[in-house]
Amino acid sequence: MNDQANNWVRFAPGDPVLKGVNWGGLKTLYIKEVRRFFKVQLQTVWAPAVTTLLYLAIFTVALGRGGRTVMGAPYADFIAPGLIVMAMMQNAFANSSFSLLVGKIQGNIVDYLMPPLSTGELIAGLIAAAVTRAFLVGFAVWVVMLLWPGVSVDIRRPELVFFFGLMGSLLLAFLGLLTSLWADKFDHAAAVSNFVVNPLSLLSGTFYSVQQLAPTFRAISHANPFFYVISGFRAGFLGTSDSPLFVGAIALILLNIVLWAVCFSLLKSGWKIKN
Repeated sequence: MNDQANNWVRFAPGDPVLKGVNWGGLKTLYIKEVRRFFKVQLQTVWAPAVTTLLYLAIFTVALGRGGRTVMGAPYADFIAPGLIVMAMMQNAFANSSFSLLVGKIQGNIVDYLMPPLSTGELIAGLIAAAVTRAFLVGFAVWVVMLLWPGVSVDIRRPELVFFFGLMGSLLLAFLGLLTSLWADKFDHAAAVSNFVVNPLSLLSGTFYSVQQLAPTFRAISHANPFFYVISGFRAGFLGTSDSPLFVGAIALILLNIVLWAVCFSLLKSGWKIKN
């Protein structure tokens, strides 16, 4: 009888049963998050493409007439890459700032906390889904711009496009995850989007070259991490950059590591989700 009981209780209470990475659980969480936004792809993927095209049309009509060039490229070609990666970052933030927040509001946050997933696996699933949405949006915008008259979005250095697109998507995905942990209602998430994400996006050199700014404002622009994302991403299309690419790459890698560590620490402690 004791032998049978020992077979039933193979592990002491509290000891982890799953060793290593729970790939099955991680895959399930990732697919669940992707399916969530893909079911409404008209709103989550294609609507941002239309909004980005409106930006392109308005600014090229307002500022791109008369053969205006920036950094040696036609104005429409100059702003197009920045608009693509700006849409990617904004949608990465929107995706990662939604999951845990809606769980807290609806009271089903336990669906994320009870499965046998470690803190790192939970972060990986949520962030990977946000990055997937970002790249889908970026691809949709790029395809539509290929068909847009008067603008060229030919890729010259795909490695720069991929790297800075990934770094920008990760940056906003981590920021969105932090927002979902901190926020108690959708108004809080909207406040971060309206007063942090959007201003940093619009003041990052998307519509102008920072070299045209006064020294003070140029220095402020160089303190904006969004600037390095957009400048590096644009260099993949134009072949030229208004920022040191290596410095921007290192800064973005370090910033993403810091944000990951903060997300991991807060989730591990259960801040505002377990207490």
